[in-house]
Amino acid sequence: MNNNYKIALLIDCDNVSHQSIEGVLQELAKYGAVNVRHAHGNWNGPQLGGWIEKLHANAIRPIQQFAYTTGKNATDASMIIDAMDLLYSGNVNAFALMTSDSDFTPLVMRILEAGLPVFGFGERKTPMPFVNACSQFA
Repeated sequence: MNNNYKIALLIDCDNVSHQSIEGVLQELAKYGAVNVRHAHGNWNGPQLGGWIEKLHANAIRPIQQFAYTTGKNATDASMIIDAMDLLYSGNVNAFALMTSDSDFTPLVMRILEAGLPVFGFGERKTPMPFVNACSQFA
């Protein structure tokens, strides 16, 4: 596989642990430069506290997404819009999605249709449709 990719890393902070970010960045460095590092979530809540200390240390931009209503995941929508904007920008030629949410499976399929690889990273609980859709999953 190519090791000169310009990679966009999008993180669903609602669904993955902050403890694995350094390992993800080390793995992606084998394939190229992680030019875009966006962490999506509601930064007003205490549940993302562990992520905050990781942002500056790893040059990750927090993307604020308020929860507009209970029971809906506005973070997912924000991350999908971000991914599509990046896809059409032409500034990246690979994606890495850090999430354990199978709702991103159609996004992976769309990026693959555009001819770009998708590296997936998630927890053991990650549903198989998302895992199987990714070019590689760790």
